[in-house]
Amino acid sequence: MIFSNPDRRRFLRFSLAGAAIASAAGVLGGAGVAQAQKKAQTQASATGSAGAYPVIVLNSRDADLSLIDPKSHQVIGRIPTGKEPHHLYPTPDNRLVVVGNAMSDSLTFLDPATGTVMHAVSGVDDPYHLGFSPDQNFFVTCANRLDHVDVYRRVGHGDEMKLQGLARFNLAKTPSHLVFSDDSRVVYVTLQESHELVAIDLRRLVVLWRFAVGNLPAGVAISPDSKLIFVGVMGENAIDVIQVSGRNRSDPQRVTKIVTGEGAHAFRNQGNRQHLWVSNRVANSLSKVDMGSLKVEAEIKVPGGPDCMDIHESGKQLWVTQRWIRAVSVVDLDAGKVIKRITVGRSPHGVYLHDRAGLL
Repeated sequence: MIFSNPDRRRFLRFSLAGAAIASAAGVLGGAGVAQAQKKAQTQASATGSAGAYPVIVLNSRDADLSLIDPKSHQVIGRIPTGKEPHHLYPTPDNRLVVVGNAMSDSLTFLDPATGTVMHAVSGVDDPYHLGFSPDQNFFVTCANRLDHVDVYRRVGHGDEMKLQGLARFNLAKTPSHLVFSDDSRVVYVTLQESHELVAIDLRRLVVLWRFAVGNLPAGVAISPDSKLIFVGVMGENAIDVIQVSGRNRSDPQRVTKIVTGEGAHAFRNQGNRQHLWVSNRVANSLSKVDMGSLKVEAEIKVPGGPDCMDIHESGKQLWVTQRWIRAVSVVDLDAGKVIKRITVGRSPHGVYLHDRAGLL
């Protein structure tokens, strides 16, 4: 159901280029934050590898992010954000990275080359998970603690880009992760505590269907042809595979359940249009799934509650955050093992490589 009229009026007034924009110091804590940011950037410039974009890791419980040199694997800076930064996503022109600060109800826009905070946006309710559609026309956020999904339209490019509020969907309980169909017509959202997968039509702004999945669904991924939806079911140690059909992605049907490991949680497509990685947060492992055969092909042990992942454009290196041990690990995918563990902040969650593999 779309939100009430008073909420709708407030929501639709929000625009990234309007009054909600503030300087980083204004939204994120004043002069002390600005000084900390300047210090971190100076350190990054002095110690980072020439020409290399830093790897970005969000430290959810520290309200900041770590910048890591991808060659030396050294932390070269810490940048304050808002409270509880969980996930991040590049803007359509790839010039900035958007960080969702769930408990601050704000977005932080970073220059990925330096970690500089370019600007911040307040008044975005609980942007726990977020992303732009493949055609870059829609921006969607999941409000995990507030039980709604917000849909925005992107207008303009670069510094003139705006996000115009289109609709809010009240979707109890605990919207968790989202993924888009390849044609940008549909966004799929997991509802963690009501154990469902929801499909929202982004053209008509209606809920197409709600489908019961396993216990405690979290991450969600999609096959390159958008016919199969993969749902990480934490309470059942497996992936639910849901098939949809037609242009409107209707008639959802469960195809199979792929057993991976305890606490099956987050996904990252390898970028070769064939393989999908899932982090098993309780089992302390990563599973490699073939999206054609729907079989697990490999497993890699990663301690400390592996969570979000990103993959280098070579397809040979995977970075994964470890929520429980304040670390991020670098995994050699050919060797099938962790080759480096890097200490970061508390409860690291999202991770971003600028030189990343494709999302399918």
